Amino acid sequence: MKSAKFIPAIIISAVAITGTSVLAAGPRDREPVTFQELDANGDGQVTQEEMESHRTQRFTETDTDGDGKLSVEEVQAAGQKKASERATRMFERYDANNDGFLTEDELPKPRRAGKMFDRIDTDGSGTISEQEFADAKERMGRHHRKHGKADSDDS
Repeated sequence: MKSAKFIPAIIISAVAITGTSVLAAGPRDREPVTFQELDANGDGQVTQEEMESHRTQRFTETDTDGDGKLSVEEVQAAGQKKASERATRMFERYDANNDGFLTEDELPKPRRAGKMFDRIDTDGSGTISEQEFADAKERMGRHHRKHGKADSDDS
């Protein structure tokens, strides 16, 4: 696939996945919490209570109607907010000419795209067969399950 179509497809997929899974997918799919955020009293130590308080605060911020339950709409709204923030940061970082658009030249180049292709192309033919693609997807699924990551491809 040409990179002109590949990179935007990745970005759109990332935004779509992020938008609905921010709270539900678990800590690996969120931006890491800083020590300072957890250390509520600023004493240089994080207690169990401070960690629990942070979790409760996140829940409360997402529970916009205050009923003590998260609805699909509330989780989606939180996800959309997070996706919008990420998109804004992406534009701030990569829109070199500040025209409000990202061109292919402005987007970061994949660091390991060639290595990834080579890992999927197990027979070294220079192309990826449907079977090689399926095998790679299965390996990635096993890796995600092993490390407790949400497997977004399961239906």
